[in-house]
Amino acid sequence: MTHPIQHYYEMIEEVLTEYKIDPASARGQLPGQWNLTLGSAGIWVDVFQSKDAQGNLTAYGYLQVLALVCDVPVNNQHLFTKELLEINHSLYGVGFTIFKEKAYIKSIRELEGLDKSEVKSTFDRVGIYANDWDDKLKEKYFGGFSGGGRG
Repeated sequence: MTHPIQHYYEMIEEVLTEYKIDPASARGQLPGQWNLTLGSAGIWVDVFQSKDAQGNLTAYGYLQVLALVCDVPVNNQHLFTKELLEINHSLYGVGFTIFKEKAYIKSIRELEGLDKSEVKSTFDRVGIYANDWDDKLKEKYFGGFSGGGRG
């Protein structure tokens, strides 16, 4: 990374301020984590450096932005996951992912070359897609409701 990780923390907080979100109140439990809401989508932001096999920080850092869409249904899992893959084909810069029986919209990219306009467009994209798909999938697979919470 050309810049220290703190540079990217500051960039995220500048973008949060542009959304009229208080960065201090949006901070997560660990440095480099923020929680915000855009529309009905709860969005989690993580800025982190990767580690090598020995646990040492590498020169590579990442911005990850994700939003919970819904739980993975107990019934019709095959149809649900097939539908997510088909939806992925039409999404830009994000994709559906499943982790611990929950479906998310996720974007991850390297920090190198990242600027504020890309941070903002990533927040917007994740928020718009999560807001668009959460109700549709919940209605189709759960009759309208599926739980949440940070995975």
